[in-house]
Amino acid sequence: MCHLCPPSVNDGTAPQTDHLTTSHQAAAGNPARRGFLRSGMLAVAASWGMNNAFADSAAAAAPNAITPAAALKRLMEGNARYVANQPQERDFSAGRAARVNAQYPIAAILSCADSRLAPEFAFDQSPGDLFVARVAGNYASPAVLSSLEYAVAVLNAPLVIVLGHTNCGAVAATVKMIETKDTLPGTMQDIISAIQPAVVRAQRETGGSLLDRSIVENVKLQEQFLQNRPSLVKSLLDAKKIEVVGAVYDLATGKITLV
Repeated sequence: MCHLCPPSVNDGTAPQTDHLTTSHQAAAGNPARRGFLRSGMLAVAASWGMNNAFADSAAAAAPNAITPAAALKRLMEGNARYVANQPQERDFSAGRAARVNAQYPIAAILSCADSRLAPEFAFDQSPGDLFVARVAGNYASPAVLSSLEYAVAVLNAPLVIVLGHTNCGAVAATVKMIETKDTLPGTMQDIISAIQPAVVRAQRETGGSLLDRSIVENVKLQEQFLQNRPSLVKSLLDAKKIEVVGAVYDLATGKITLV
């Protein structure tokens, strides 16, 4: 559909016509209108090109214009400090005014909403460093996927981490619901439906508890979803501009392990 042309109206009494063709025919018979349309489209094209060029230049100079590997290294070093109880000292008021106008996260985190897991603390990062989407069971719901697309396509975050954790209540509830054939009230059943494939995978494996295996499989399943489901995340991943990795946070030690 031509976005410069008004939508056609058909009340059903006349044959449907292509408003794009009709408008262009009218333009062809009117030199003034033809020139107006051509000038308008050239202006739009020029503006689009200038905006893209500006965006590319700004992205190259942004604080988060680093490689996915560099971003992951920085986060894992931060986690090591967190585990050792040696976090960097921070003045949280510093940079607050600058962050009003822009944000440059080095990673987008798909995290469980569990209150015991705080990604900014666990990775020992400052405000503005992480773009965190949290949902019980750390699964890629449509809204979460849209948030991650915004993080990588608009904010240029070079890394996406699916972050699960030990003793996850959402995964434990899914294991229980599969065993008892019960359902959760309200929309909470949506969480069970999303995590169930991971538990089914874990049931076919051995070693450790079913819960622990299911937690790892859920992270892997969401990671694979982001890598394969058509989206802006997959497009940037295919273009090798970002990376998607999975990890599990240990509630007892604070240590984050890549899976």
